[in-house]
Order: sequence, then structure tokens, then C-alpha cells
Amino acid sequence: MYRYDEFDETFVRERVAQFRDQVRRRLDGAITEDEFKPLRLKNGLYLQLHAYMLRVAIPYGTLSAHQLRQLAHIADRFDRGYGHFTTRQNIQFNWPQLKDVPEILDLLADVEMHAIQTSGNCIRNVTADQFAGVAADEIEDPRPVAELIRQWSSAHPEFSYLPRKFKIAVTGAAHDRAAVLVHDIGLRIVKDSVGEVGYEIIVGGGLGRTPMIGKVVRDFLPKRELLAYLEALMRVYNAEGRRDNKYKARVKILVHEIGIEEFRARVEAEFAGLDKSTINADPEEQARIAAYFASPTYAALPASDPALEAQCKANPAFSAWLDANRFAHKQAGYAAVTISLKPIGGIPGDISGAQMRVVADLAERFSFGEIRATHAQNLVLPHVAERDLFALWQALGDAELSTANAGLITDIIACPGLDYCALATARSIPIAQALSNRFADPERQRDIGELNIKISGCINACGHHHVGHIGILGLEKRGEESYQITLGGDATENAAIGEILGPGLTAEEVPDAIERLVETYRAERLPGESFIAAVRRLGVAPFKAAFLQETHHAAA
Repeated sequence: MYRYDEFDETFVRERVAQFRDQVRRRLDGAITEDEFKPLRLKNGLYLQLHAYMLRVAIPYGTLSAHQLRQLAHIADRFDRGYGHFTTRQNIQFNWPQLKDVPEILDLLADVEMHAIQTSGNCIRNVTADQFAGVAADEIEDPRPVAELIRQWSSAHPEFSYLPRKFKIAVTGAAHDRAAVLVHDIGLRIVKDSVGEVGYEIIVGGGLGRTPMIGKVVRDFLPKRELLAYLEALMRVYNAEGRRDNKYKARVKILVHEIGIEEFRARVEAEFAGLDKSTINADPEEQARIAAYFASPTYAALPASDPALEAQCKANPAFSAWLDANRFAHKQAGYAAVTISLKPIGGIPGDISGAQMRVVADLAERFSFGEIRATHAQNLVLPHVAERDLFALWQALGDAELSTANAGLITDIIACPGLDYCALATARSIPIAQALSNRFADPERQRDIGELNIKISGCINACGHHHVGHIGILGLEKRGEESYQITLGGDATENAAIGEILGPGLTAEEVPDAIERLVETYRAERLPGESFIAAVRRLGVAPFKAAFLQETHHAAA
């Protein structure tokens, strides 16, 4: 894991001191809320419906056990005993008091964490594949380049006041687990025809009011040229992105309006004119960063463990958990394990301070002290010996963290919605809970198989509903909550925006409507065919017919 250098430490501590003085002046009345707003947003502090919310950065989703314990301490001392993991691989605290925020930031700084650039019109937290460095299918670990981008973008003098917020994601594998095609910039680590490793650069993806899939602006960029190319791309956007209308200010709108060919030409022209030697990272610096992400010292273990096979036969619940939550590791005898933060009937992404401490302890015991946060609002222990999986499962069960549903229908992504967010137009959490309870039966979940439901409480799409296999968007309609259902979205390398099925539904109608879609799949699927594969083969029509049949009947 990356360790702060002297610059990082000084930068973060100075920012905390600045913000402490800004908070003091706000509490004294020396500055108004309007004057305070841009200052607090630069430090990750939002004003929500009921209280302030602090969003803490977790760069590329990687946490140490020591850091997670500190987050638990903050949750218990300054919040209501829990934190909320988000689709940006961050954690949010929903109830801090303003007077306490500087102390929280100091505590974060003690463990090399901060909340800088988690809000505002700047380059936000860089995200990556939650299985980075352990996935057998990756070309290269994407975390070193994500860290390089973090350092380059932190308080960048040109890019601190962009037309709109800007999000970057990186993947090192052919199968995209980082949703790079729906980011402002997506980086895919690739090899060229002679085996040189570089980057495919994708630009103009994004969700929200105008969802778009990103387009390739560079098929192959040598690794050494990355920062200069990003600088060129950001300069074009910063100079030409719209500032007169925040709904049209994202880079995706610029790419759409001028076309990818013209956008590419402008970036390449800017790139050609740069003094790249002053921007690109020194190879020694890149090597220094990469060294922090070296694999831990694994034990030499057999590829299969007879004891594990016996434990599975004796414990069907353990076997089901392995089937859903275990991910194949590049190292023989090891696995990566998803810790679901989606208990049946629970709030997606929420975890108590006590549970954070349990995960921290288990990470030290079983995973070299390392934890990952995922954009699906779960956690991962990336380095677990297969011989330890049964003991891990038992310990997670004691902490109510052993839900066996990773990737299944109850592994629902949901934003905080109208229960917390000042921008929301409808609730998300109760819809997620209702669906979780509706599909609670473990055998039924396994029969349905992989199915991603994603819920947003407003058009800003923090719940990524556009790219859910089933997406749910909550809106306000004539003073009441109305839920729009989409079908066929995908956040992987086959990225797609879901298609709207019909008129909005009441909250009470949503579970029945989702069940009709699921039962249509079960009736029409081929052997071994996943939900999204069936939607692609059959088209939306049979699902739409099932959706509209009861909807029209209810309306009549």
C-alpha cells in the first residue's frame, strides 16, 4: 500500500489547519453560509437535508486495517455509530457536527487519509478494480497508475476550478470491474502488437441527466506519456467545456457536441505542443510508487485444499457463501473475498463502527492487513488463504457480515436518496430494502443468478441506475414519489444504458414489477444463461410486455 511522503503529510496538515480557521469563522458568524460553501466543499463537507455530511477519500478503494479502525472511531465518536460506503469507493459520515469536523480531519490525517477533492468541480477520487493486483485476468495492477494520477491531480493549479466535477477510473483487466466506460476518463491497461504495456484512453462517459458511454480517444498511449496526455485532455476540457449551464458542463457534452474526431484532434494538438518532460513522471518516481504495491509474501500452498472441500460438503451455507463471495486469486491457494454490506432488509453500503473493527481484525488475521472498498458498496479482503476461508466465514457470521449475495439480486446498489440527500427527489433506501426482502430466499437468489439492481433517488444517478441490469430512478411527480424502471444496462466492457420500460410506479408497485421482470427471465432463459445475456438475446419486448400488463391494469 502507498505510504504518504513528506509532501503529502505537509499538504494535508496545512489544509486541516486552514479549514479549522474557516470553521471557526463560520461558527462565529464572521462568514456566511454562502461564503463558507465553497470552502467546505473543497474539504469534502456537504450540507444535506438534516445535517452536514463528510465524504472521505479512499484512493482506488484501498484501506489498511489501521485506517478502518480510525474510521470506526470517527463513526462512534462523531457520527451515529456507522459509516456509508459509496459508489466512488469513498466512505461518508452523515451526522457530524460542524464544530467537530476539523478534529475529524486531524484524525484522518493521523492515518494518512483526508477528504480533499471528494467534492467540488475538480478531479475526484480516482477509482480502480477492487481486485487490482490479485486478479488472474489482469495485464497489470492499475493501482500504481491510479496513485500517480492522484498525486498529479491533487490541488493541480489548472484543474481546481473545472466547468464541472471530473471522475477517472482505471482497470488493468480485459473484464471491466471499474466501470471505466461511464467515467469522464477511463483508462484501460492494454498491450500493443509487440507486447508493450500502455493505456487505451476513453473519454466522455458519464451518467446523470444525460447518460453516455465513453468513446476511445487514444487506442494506445505509452505508459511514459500518460500525465502529459491527461494534461492535454484536461486543458481542452477546461478551456472549452461549458460554464453557462451546469447540466451541459461535463466533458461528455463537449465530446457529443463537437464529435470524438474533433475532440481527439484538439487533444492531440495540445499534446503535441506540451513540454512533456516537465509533466510526465520520472521513471524512478514511477518505480518508487509501484514498489509500494508489491504483492505480500504469500505462503506456498497447494492449488486445492481437501479440508475446504470437506467443509463445503458439511456446511451448505458456507458452500453457498463461497460460490457467491469468493473471487479467483492469481496466487495458488488464495482467494479474494467480498464482504457483503447488503444484509437482507439492510441499507446498502452501511457498516457499523463495531463491524468495521471486526473487518480490521480479520484483515490483519487473514489478509495481510488490507481491505478494499468496491464501487458496488461492499468490502473485499484481497489475500485470504483458502485454508482460512471457513474460519473467516464463521467470524463474519458472528458479526452479521456473512451474507452470501455478492453479484446476486439482493446485492443492490442504492444512493442515500431522500432520507439524507438535499438533491434527491425520492427515497432509495426503502425501495432497496423492500426488494431485498422480496428476494430474500437464498435458493431463489442462486437460481436467478447474477443480476444487478441499481437505484438512484434523483437524476444525478449516484446509484448508477442507468447501467443496472435493472435500474430504478426515483422522481417527484405531482408531489409524490414515482419510480422509473429501466432494463438492459451494463457497467462492464459491454457497457450499455438501460431502456425505460414504461410509466412511473409508486413505491408499493415496484417489488411486483421487478418480480414480473425476473419471472419473465426465468421462463425464457436458456440453460446457463444470465439475466443480462437473456435480455440481449430476447430484446426488451417480452420484459416490457410483462411490465406493462400489470401496470396498465393497475392504472385502469
